[in-house]
Amino acid sequence: MKNKVMSVRDAAALVKDGDTVAISSAGLIGYPEYLSIGLAERFDETGHPKDLTISAGCGHAIPVNPVWGDAKFGKPGMMRRYIASHPMTAAPVMDRIVNEEIEGYCLPQGILNQLYRASAAKQPGLLSKIGMGTYIDPRQEGGKLNARSKEDMVKLMEIDGEEWLFYKSYPVHVAMIRATTADEDGNLSIEEEALKLEIMEIALAAKAQNGVVIAQVKHLAANGALKPRDVVVPGELVDAVVVAELPEENHRQTKGTYYSPYLSGQLKKPAGAAGRPGETLSAEDVVCRRAVMELYPGCIVNIGLGIGAGIGAVAEIEGFLDKMTFTLELGSFGGVPTPISDFGAAICPTSFLSHPSMFDYYHGGNLDIAFLGTAETDRAGNVNVSKMGGRNAGQGGFIDISTTSKKTVFVSFFTAKGLKTSIADGKLKIDREGAVPKLVEHVAQITYNGSIALADGREAVYITERAVFKLTKDGLMLTEIAPGADLEKDILAHMEFKPLISDKVKLMDERIFVPGRMGCFDLS
Repeated sequence: MKNKVMSVRDAAALVKDGDTVAISSAGLIGYPEYLSIGLAERFDETGHPKDLTISAGCGHAIPVNPVWGDAKFGKPGMMRRYIASHPMTAAPVMDRIVNEEIEGYCLPQGILNQLYRASAAKQPGLLSKIGMGTYIDPRQEGGKLNARSKEDMVKLMEIDGEEWLFYKSYPVHVAMIRATTADEDGNLSIEEEALKLEIMEIALAAKAQNGVVIAQVKHLAANGALKPRDVVVPGELVDAVVVAELPEENHRQTKGTYYSPYLSGQLKKPAGAAGRPGETLSAEDVVCRRAVMELYPGCIVNIGLGIGAGIGAVAEIEGFLDKMTFTLELGSFGGVPTPISDFGAAICPTSFLSHPSMFDYYHGGNLDIAFLGTAETDRAGNVNVSKMGGRNAGQGGFIDISTTSKKTVFVSFFTAKGLKTSIADGKLKIDREGAVPKLVEHVAQITYNGSIALADGREAVYITERAVFKLTKDGLMLTEIAPGADLEKDILAHMEFKPLISDKVKLMDERIFVPGRMGCFDLS
């Protein structure tokens, strides 16, 4: 084979006007930042490549930074279309969509990643129940983010009298991926990466179109140095290898961590490394501590972004980690999900799947409990996490996960924008109420359909710092109230609808509101 190592400038020149570029990442975990810098710089210098379609299987930036990740592609003329599961993470790109300057499509994260495999096999698409009854359903919005987006990427089909959603595959011309090490033939290994992601799937999709696979790496090895079992993408699929300059900036393991062997599974933390309970409690602590009580021995669990990111730490403090298994949709099994700065990775995972394969596992109904955040919930139990402030922020894997988990536990504050609470003497006090109610008459957009969940026999529980609800056939029912919270003044007065109230409504477990280890599990 020829030596495939080249400069980032030469690699960027392989991308042509009008290409569809698929990038593998989860937030900034595994993101080929150095390659994207080179691509953006080439556009600034030459005006090419232009009219690109960028395909992002997960959120590929962070909203507060206008430069990192896909955000740098939000230049006038550089893009024609953005296909993503979490478009709001790339704020400059989202601005182009809102201003009707480019097309925007939002698909469920698992579906989008599985479509890469369909493209690799030159299949027309895939059939799924994922997204039925949500804004992805063509009877609602079809995943279109603006009026400029005319193509029907999702269609309703009937097969043997049963309704399905058909997701249309699309060609990939360029795969931009990241690995830890490459040899001169382009064989890739990922020993220091926090996730496998979908690097193999998008490489195969590009090859199906006689396209280009460009890999960013941290290290270069001589041919023969990589063990065959360690190679995750063979060199025959790779056209260009670029060694990242300034890896502490351009090849970080996660947004918050340059490199930790505990995130890549290379080392296990010593015993006794679990965190300690705090001496004071916040509303977020209350939500996570109550949520942990939904766990049971042997359960397989997913944790989503937001408040729920703290549930893993509580479970660890309560000594329950070896009784159940945390998973993340990005592909990790076991360990403890990381906090928000590193979210998407796990500390000391036991194994990794590829991103699309993890969604195969989820779609197959193997999740026992999913802990997911909410922006709004209505009386029918519908949840909106995708549309806020008139903009479609996307939902990542929320639809895939909530559609297939046996039980979904929604975790949220009761109100938003300005809520302040304090906890003392085992009681919750609302010091300042949030200005925005989160329990509303009708959600702005349906990301979780309560009636379909009930029809499928799936459970839903809604946990806030002051009240707990469950979904029934007649709507949302209040089942628990926090010690110190007043039903009328603190709960009903801040809802846009009156919920059903259980005739067995009870106080939330008082241990939740006392600092220290709760001891809520029988560990004998």
